[in-house]
Amino acid sequence: MSSYFTDLAQQYIDGEWRPGTGSWDIIDFNPYNGEKLASITIATVDEVDEAYRAAERAQKEWAATNPYARRAVFERALKIIDEREAEITEVIIAELGGTYLKAGFELHLVREFLRESVNLALRPEGKILPSPVDGKENRVYRVPVGVVGVISPFNFPFLLSLKSVAPALALGNGVVLKPHQNTPIVGGSLVAKIFEDAGLPGGLLNVVITDIAEIGDAFIEHPVPKVISFTGSDKVGRHVATVCASQFKSAILELGGNSALVVLDDADIDYAVDAAVFSRYVHQGQVCMAANRVLVDRSVEAEFTEKFVAKVKTLKVGDPTDPTTVIGPVINSSQADALTGVVDQAIAEGATALVHGTTTDNLVEPSVLTGLPADSAILQQEIFGPVALLIPFDGEEEAVRLVNNTPYGLSGAVHTADVERGVSFAKQIDTGMFHVNDGTVHDEPLVAFGGEKHSGIGRLNGEATVEAFTTQKWISVQHGRSFFPF
Repeated sequence: MSSYFTDLAQQYIDGEWRPGTGSWDIIDFNPYNGEKLASITIATVDEVDEAYRAAERAQKEWAATNPYARRAVFERALKIIDEREAEITEVIIAELGGTYLKAGFELHLVREFLRESVNLALRPEGKILPSPVDGKENRVYRVPVGVVGVISPFNFPFLLSLKSVAPALALGNGVVLKPHQNTPIVGGSLVAKIFEDAGLPGGLLNVVITDIAEIGDAFIEHPVPKVISFTGSDKVGRHVATVCASQFKSAILELGGNSALVVLDDADIDYAVDAAVFSRYVHQGQVCMAANRVLVDRSVEAEFTEKFVAKVKTLKVGDPTDPTTVIGPVINSSQADALTGVVDQAIAEGATALVHGTTTDNLVEPSVLTGLPADSAILQQEIFGPVALLIPFDGEEEAVRLVNNTPYGLSGAVHTADVERGVSFAKQIDTGMFHVNDGTVHDEPLVAFGGEKHSGIGRLNGEATVEAFTTQKWISVQHGRSFFPF
């Protein structure tokens, strides 16, 4: 077992590694074999306060630091990740139940986002704007917001922590990070360790490993953070947004999805099958952008279904330490039980299971369901696991209606021989992102990422990240004398 699970099983506050002072421990388990990885005494409300106060103190000097010097920290962090890739991979597999494929995918994206953070330190630009007043010079400065609170999820914790932490720091902010209880090392302590070893000044990044049962809303209500960046469920996101609005904070919310991959009548069926299987089953389907629903034109339904089912049956389920495993465990037993319930409910409502996977502990085998009633509640919800819903349609108009018939709007994809037909289709979908002739799972450093409807508020990546973690300040200079009417 990696030494990370012993060395990093602590809070990281004001540049110091220390145990929490709470009255109970978070136990970190391997979701595949149930092995106890770490025991971490939780942080209390007082420690959340200490973390935010430390970030607030350190941020002023950091913001005044030459951005080229700030940039060097991220260059060193990249080098550290390269040097420790094998050990980080081992930790991702152990704590998340992620496969080698998933760990490699996450590490690739982490590197891409860190490279962008290297450049982000130099990105903010000010403006000089004209004035209707003679002799007035209007300067608009782009400045850090101050301190950012980050709450990351369990599915891609290394990426989705770094995706907010790194740019917020690069832009001159302090940060307090609260990882998910199921992934405290990969989503929290590991991030802190990398930046500590990269030379980030103490206090700028703090990690509090805790639970709302202990701290309530203290993390999001605290007066210091000006922005809360949250990735998680729409139910929790709604609460975060409500609290932030009452406290006059900005909330960046990346929430759930019910994305559809659409196969039109002229699609390359073999290619569409490959895209759909990946989009549904990558990381056991525990991806917000995953293709919950696969919509197929009735004219190609039989061919697509036959090939899709055949490919799903080849997916190897089992030990994530085996490089040939495609589907490892879901994150915990409650998630496994919920997925079993979803499949049972669908069948009870009249669906047909073309593939009916069994559940053993946290290993949930793939299922493929078809023939769902149009009013099935399952069609409206996010299924965070390896369950695919195949839905036939007659023509593009019906496809558009079906894709949009959900409270979510995160991602999606359409397959067609005519690219412009695909773009025209994509424009009709109420979603933040949509892809033509590809999968539904994509994230790139320069392209605005986020959802519509219940899938979130705000965007990250590229210029959107600058907007999220900085604010504008107007300073005017009057050359000469103003005229005052009294």
